[in-house]
Amino acid sequence: MSDLPGDLERLATRLSALERRVDALEHTSEALSPTPSLTPTAQPAAQAGESSSQGEAGSLFPVLGKALLGIAGAYVLRAVAESSSLPKLGIAAVALVYAFLWLVGATRVRTGEWLASTIYACTSALILAPMLWELTLRFKVLPAVGAAGVLCGFAIGASALAWKRDLASVFWVANGASALMALALTLATHEMAPFVAALLLMALVCELAAWRYHALSVRPLVAAAADLAIWALIFIYAAAPATRADYPILATPALLAFGFILFLIYAVSVALKTTLRQQRITAFETIQCMIALLLAASGLLFFEPSGGAAVLGVLCLLLSGTTYAAAFTLFDRAADPHNYRVFATWSVALFLAGSLLSLPPLGRAVGLSVAAIMATVLGVRLKRLTLEFHGLVYLLAAAVVCGLPEYVLRSLAGTLPGAPGWGVSLVSACAVLCYAGERPEPAEGWEQQLLRLVSGSLALAGAAALLVEGLAWLTALGVNLGAHHLAFIRTSILCAAALALAYSGAHWRRMELTRIGYATLVLAAVKLLFEDLRNGHLEFIAASIFLFALTLIAVPWLARMGQKAKVPAPRL
Repeated sequence: MSDLPGDLERLATRLSALERRVDALEHTSEALSPTPSLTPTAQPAAQAGESSSQGEAGSLFPVLGKALLGIAGAYVLRAVAESSSLPKLGIAAVALVYAFLWLVGATRVRTGEWLASTIYACTSALILAPMLWELTLRFKVLPAVGAAGVLCGFAIGASALAWKRDLASVFWVANGASALMALALTLATHEMAPFVAALLLMALVCELAAWRYHALSVRPLVAAAADLAIWALIFIYAAAPATRADYPILATPALLAFGFILFLIYAVSVALKTTLRQQRITAFETIQCMIALLLAASGLLFFEPSGGAAVLGVLCLLLSGTTYAAAFTLFDRAADPHNYRVFATWSVALFLAGSLLSLPPLGRAVGLSVAAIMATVLGVRLKRLTLEFHGLVYLLAAAVVCGLPEYVLRSLAGTLPGAPGWGVSLVSACAVLCYAGERPEPAEGWEQQLLRLVSGSLALAGAAALLVEGLAWLTALGVNLGAHHLAFIRTSILCAAALALAYSGAHWRRMELTRIGYATLVLAAVKLLFEDLRNGHLEFIAASIFLFALTLIAVPWLARMGQKAKVPAPRL
């Protein structure tokens, strides 16, 4: 240990000699370079390419040499840190300053030398990363908070130094390396809170840089590191306490704050960019906002199991109202409809999530049914097909919530479910109202046709199920209701529905009704084969077949008659 100062002095002397030799080689190559000729005005393409490659190689090798000298200096500091003669805290401070000096050097290169700037920034990151890892995990010199602070300082310092000259490579390398290092230390140290906070600060810095049109490409990397760190925090702290005995205890507000801060960063960034600058929301921003919201929602549901769902539902409803207002007041008339579509899609998804989370079971069907009617009416009045589709989505969600599909299936093809609940009746009536409120256009696209087809099918299914239940109840008042009675009732209602749909579809020029009528005819044929022929008596089987045959004949005739009834008679 007594020879350590002498060894350090000799090593420093050798490094100085190597630097002088590299500088001498650079000046020698510049002195020996041939002077340009004054007579020729152009060179052959092959000679130009050769000289260009030689110039790039000549400028690359000295830069690489200096970078290797920097890494050699880092190994010297590493060797000193292993010895016990000097205080490790002082060596750690020198090592960190040494890495920061290389970062400063990366921002002080001449304009246009982006390769040298990138190499020096990579050298700084390669010096800092392993050194910080060992100082934190092996030598235990830096606590987790200190290591997170160093990473934040490295990323923010690089951003500040590279800001004025817009050195994207320095910004990219520093923030990317800091984010990856923070993610690794999050899992290695088991002290997750400081490094998650550091990642959130890096994400904020990247969004501020994107606001000023700087270094946009590194945002997905930093965002992915923050997402993974918060997901790991939720996964670990949501488990049983016995499985995370070596992790520090974190309060519930702290566990909830990380996800909500992440969502707030990207939500505010998207809101400012799309509203103030009227920029197109990118695919990264769309996906990242959704991921951040899911992480915040997961934290609330895991760490507040009692009232978290209701709070999350209210927040989703508030966000739905905000995005609806933005979609239809700010982006509705924009030349590019991309932002309008994204915000409208977010609106319907948030409203569905908020309704399912915040409303009681009995109120979900009512709320969604009312929303379906309002969206359909507003869509028709304002001529917004998007709102009409939202009304259909709410109507389908209300049908699923109240159990309408199961009720229809049992009424038309299984054991009778009994008297319908108020939810089934309400949703069926709302489906009829929504379909009646839709106005067919002379030249409709496939979107409008699909909308009316689904809406009409839902209204018809609910009405047919209620009719089957009503006729079965009336029949049971006079006779002992058997399977053959029920089969004939179902066949009669399906045939009557097919006839009415065929005529009304042609008469009112609603082709979706005609299509639904033919689909109902196919359903009646399948039901006749698998129910009437199996369970019916001979007289009821004959009656069902006779009624179905008449329907087959009458449906095309009624469709043609409806078209003739719609055409006005010529004036004489």
